[in-house]
Amino acid sequence: MASDSTPAQPDAQKGFLGFIERTGNALPDPVFIFFYLIAALVVISVVLAALGVAVPLNDQILAGLGESGRARFGIGDDGIISVSSLLSPANLEQLLTQMPTTFTHFHPLGYVLVVMLGAGVAERAGLFGTAMRAGVRNAPKFLLTPVVALIAMLGNHAADAGYVVLIPLAGVLFAAAGRHPIAGIAAAFAGVSGGFSANIAPGQLDALLFGITQAGVDLINPGYIVNIAGNTYFIIGLLVLYLPIIWFVTDRIIEPRLGKWTGGVAPGGAAEEDDDPTKPLTDGQKKGLMWAGIATLGVMLVWAFLTLGPGTPLYNEAADTVTAALSPFFTSLVAGFFILFLAAGTAYGVCAGTIKNHRDLVDMMAKAMGDMAYYLVLAFAAAHFVAMFGWSNLGLITAVTGAGAIESSQLPIPVVLALLVLLTGFINLFVGSASAKWALLAPVFVPMFMLLGVSPEATTAAYRVGDSATNIITPLMVYFPLILVFARRWLPGFGLGSLTAIMVPYSVMMMVVGFLMMLGWVYLGWPLGPGAGVEYIAPAVGG
Repeated sequence: MASDSTPAQPDAQKGFLGFIERTGNALPDPVFIFFYLIAALVVISVVLAALGVAVPLNDQILAGLGESGRARFGIGDDGIISVSSLLSPANLEQLLTQMPTTFTHFHPLGYVLVVMLGAGVAERAGLFGTAMRAGVRNAPKFLLTPVVALIAMLGNHAADAGYVVLIPLAGVLFAAAGRHPIAGIAAAFAGVSGGFSANIAPGQLDALLFGITQAGVDLINPGYIVNIAGNTYFIIGLLVLYLPIIWFVTDRIIEPRLGKWTGGVAPGGAAEEDDDPTKPLTDGQKKGLMWAGIATLGVMLVWAFLTLGPGTPLYNEAADTVTAALSPFFTSLVAGFFILFLAAGTAYGVCAGTIKNHRDLVDMMAKAMGDMAYYLVLAFAAAHFVAMFGWSNLGLITAVTGAGAIESSQLPIPVVLALLVLLTGFINLFVGSASAKWALLAPVFVPMFMLLGVSPEATTAAYRVGDSATNIITPLMVYFPLILVFARRWLPGFGLGSLTAIMVPYSVMMMVVGFLMMLGWVYLGWPLGPGAGVEYIAPAVGG
């Protein structure tokens, strides 16, 4: 259909949503936001260095930095750190001679590219799309909404496939069940995008975020290593809470408002047989899913053996604690997810016929890297912003000053973390990229909260709640126009305002529940993931 290939033109918006749309559209591309911030950072560093701005560091901070950290920040025996001008000869030399190193040593870059090499094969071989179709197409009618929502949240590991495959499929399935297709689209959109951080296991997003978190950690304690499993329990908690929210909002609020559907089961009145997402899976696809599951189980068993067996490489028997002993295992998870996605995708592709030889496999991996082209440009800009923020000493100074201000305010730490949730949700209305926002916020908030005794994993969890909940109500979210296209296949007059209106109840409830969950989790001190508690314990003085 022509409407499928022609992007929908958003309707004009007034009021607060109009303000969001106009303001966001007026912002430059995130890449240039970083370049402008770098320019501002240079000016600020020159002015503050000329004014002699400096702060004293306590013994615990100095212990965390160690001798190498003290040398890197230019901290003398007096324990005072001063602002360093980015136009100083030493900093200009770093910028110009270490540019390749600054880029390639940016923590998220290696994390994300390695995971995407495997995930790209799983996606292009068809594993993700087929698995989502298999998961929802035979769901009982009374369980259709929760099944769609669950598969949507699990489908976050599939990146683009969650939006491109599952959301239109949900509309078709709802219509086939005699229910309003827009309600199905809304439920799937809420799960894929609003539940962006809800899942049963870490994945690509965890590799991305924790890579950036590590860059923030290095400003205050380079010896602290975060792992991409550090929010596992928390994201499972989000999934458990978000599932009934999406179910309730869809069945009790959105669908009654939309009214009874009488338009039939074909979008726009017609559908090509080859494009019908509800048709049965082929024998090859079924066999592929089975072998993909076997491959997944096999990789998990191998990783368990490498971790738990005597003298195994992923268990440090000389460590003092279980968490420290498992440090090699946590660090290996990036490689683990690469191998898992690669093995499962290859097993599926060979059985389903989408991978016929090794050249197909290499081509899929190459195309996955091609999809990362924009991210590479963004990472180049973000890497230099983060590095220069550290070179100027403003990152550590800001963290120390901010932590002192929070301590003086006497606000409980859970409340401060909850405020980070709200701040992130607000910024997300204007800057949709999860990596861009976190690259801006992590160098300040991660070390600041570490100084307050909050772990980097807890700060990352707070960011994730805010980053997800408002995805579905901002017209600037990159997939928002695509969701409009899917909706207009069923209702040609469906506009941007209409889509935003039906997504607001999801967003509000997910934000409120996520906010309260963050508060409760920190108050109770529950671990956020394996080896990742809420509390950060600074290195012992003299240790």
